[in-house]
Amino acid sequence: MGPKVDKYLIYGCMRCKYGGTPQCKVLNWVEELELLRQIVLETGLTEEIKWGVPVYTHNGKNVVTVSALKESANIGFFKGVLLTDKHQILRQQGNLQSDRIVKFSSTEEVKKLKDILKVYVLEAIEIEESGKKVEFKKNPEPIPDELLQALEDEPLFKKAFYSLTPGRQRGYIILFSRPRQSKTRVSKIEKNKAKIFEGKGWNEE
Repeated sequence: MGPKVDKYLIYGCMRCKYGGTPQCKVLNWVEELELLRQIVLETGLTEEIKWGVPVYTHNGKNVVTVSALKESANIGFFKGVLLTDKHQILRQQGNLQSDRIVKFSSTEEVKKLKDILKVYVLEAIEIEESGKKVEFKKNPEPIPDELLQALEDEPLFKKAFYSLTPGRQRGYIILFSRPRQSKTRVSKIEKNKAKIFEGKGWNEE
């Protein structure tokens, strides 16, 4: 277990103004997150902090994440769409094509699925070792290379972006495509990341 994840469970991800306060969504689910953490660690994955949240890797590849939403504690699978999901517990979040999550609202729910979750994590490791790739459907609007790179570099940013409504996604794609220079596109993406993480459109306050 890593001290950075211990810190996450005490203070939250610290990406918003509520970090370390009673309003932090992470602090509402500490027991559930700790249980999920233990389940994942029992499979031998490496624990890290990426983008402010616990991410579990295999040979440097992202496999699983443990995080919190306002209404639940979650375990997420980066290539969840490739899992067999025998027990039908995986859920798609927004328009994400690859990632799948399992939501929990109590420690009892986590304990009930402990053995099943471990099997799912082990299957996710096998998928990563096999080199299988997710085939993504193309967006009708061409996505600028700078946005594609940002989505590839930050899985949680990708999750936030594809959780937006199709209309908001299209709005950002058009916005980021307007500048002629690449550095201007990158700058515009960085300036709008906070809104994307909040689920807002580019023209929403």
